Amino acid sequence: MSTQALMNTYGERAITLVKGEGMHLWDDQGRRYLDALSGIAVCALGHCHPAFTQAITEQAQTLVHVSNLYNIQPQEKLAEQLCSQSGMEKVFFSNSGAEANEAAIKIARKYGNEKGIDCPTIITMNGSFHGRTMATLSATGNPKVQQGFEPLVSGFVNAPYNDVEAVKALAEQNNNIVAILVEPVQGEGGVNVPAGDYLNQLRDICDQNDWLLMLDEIQTGNGRTGKYFAFQHNGIKPDVVTTAKGLGNGLPIGACLAQGKAAEILQPGNHGSTFGGNPLACHGASAVVETLVNDKLIENAEAQGQYLLKSFGEALQGNGKVVDIRGLGLMVGIQLNQDCPQLVAKAMEAGLLLNVTAGNTIRLLPPLILSQADADNIVEKVIALINAL
Repeated sequence: MSTQALMNTYGERAITLVKGEGMHLWDDQGRRYLDALSGIAVCALGHCHPAFTQAITEQAQTLVHVSNLYNIQPQEKLAEQLCSQSGMEKVFFSNSGAEANEAAIKIARKYGNEKGIDCPTIITMNGSFHGRTMATLSATGNPKVQQGFEPLVSGFVNAPYNDVEAVKALAEQNNNIVAILVEPVQGEGGVNVPAGDYLNQLRDICDQNDWLLMLDEIQTGNGRTGKYFAFQHNGIKPDVVTTAKGLGNGLPIGACLAQGKAAEILQPGNHGSTFGGNPLACHGASAVVETLVNDKLIENAEAQGQYLLKSFGEALQGNGKVVDIRGLGLMVGIQLNQDCPQLVAKAMEAGLLLNVTAGNTIRLLPPLILSQADADNIVEKVIALINAL
C-alpha cells in the first residue's frame, strides 16, 4: 500500500504490521516479532487479549457514541474504578495523553486566576515530554521538540529533573507559580528514574507554597511501574494525575484525575470533549483495569521488571559500551556511550521491536503479560545487538 497520501510526520517506516496475538506481532510478509515496545507503553494486555476483545465487541454492538450531553454508564463505571485505584476524587475523560495534560494545565491556570494571579506559571522539568499540542509542547522541557513552533504558549518555567533545590530557588524567585507538572519517571527523556524521595519533596514544596502537584503518568500509569500509579511507590497523593496509553490497550482514551482543592475547579462550560469518555473507549478501558488488577499483571510488571534489570546488569557488567541500566517495573532503559538509532532496524531484523529514545538509550516497554521466557528472549536479543555495535 502507498503512504503518499499521509503527511510525513513519522519518517520512513520499514515494516507493515497486520496481526497481533499476546506478546507477538506479524507483518504483511508473515514475519513474526517479539513486542518489547507494546505500541509505546500502550498495549499493556498484549495484542488481542480475549477479555479486552470481548468487551469492545459487545460495546460496539450496543452503543458507540452519544456525546457528553447525556449520562454514559461505562464512563461512570470507569471513573469509579480509576478513583478506587488512585485515591483521587474526580475524573475528566479525553482522547489522548496530551489532552489529559491540557486539562491539567487548565486546572492549574484557573486555580491561579481564582487566587488573583495574573500570569499563573507551572514548573516543568528539563528533558520532560508532555505532548504535541501547543500548550503541552510549550510545557515540554526539550527545545528540539519545540523548534519551529514558536511562539510558544507562555506560563511555563523549567527546572532540572531530580533537582529539588532548583525548584526551591524558583519558589523564591517567582511569585506567579501555581503548580508543578512532572513525570514520576521520564520516558521520552531516557527512562530517567529520580531519587526515591523526589516526589515526596515536591509534595512538601507544593504544600508549603499552596501549589498543585500534577503528575504526568501518561506512560507510567496503569501498572507499568509495578504499582497502578507510580506515585504509589512514594506513599503520597498528587492534586492532579494524568494518564492514557496503557488505559485503553490501543483505543484512544486519556484521563485527568483530581482530588482535594483541584477536584472542583473545572465547572460546566470550562472544558469538554466531543469524543472523550465515549462508551466504546470506556468499556474497553474498564476491561483493561479489571484485567490488570484481577490477573495480577501489575505484580507481574514489578517482578519481571526486576528480573530484566538483574539479567541485563549481570550480562552487561563491565561492557564498555553501557553507561547505565535503569528502570522501574516494565519501563527499562539501557544507556549507551554512543547514539544508537540504528538498533531499531537491527532489532527488527532480529525479530524484536524496541525503541531508542534520547538518542542513546534503548527503551523497553513490553506488555505486562511478559513471561520470564519472553524476558530471557528479550535479554538475549538486546545483548547481541549491543555487542554487535
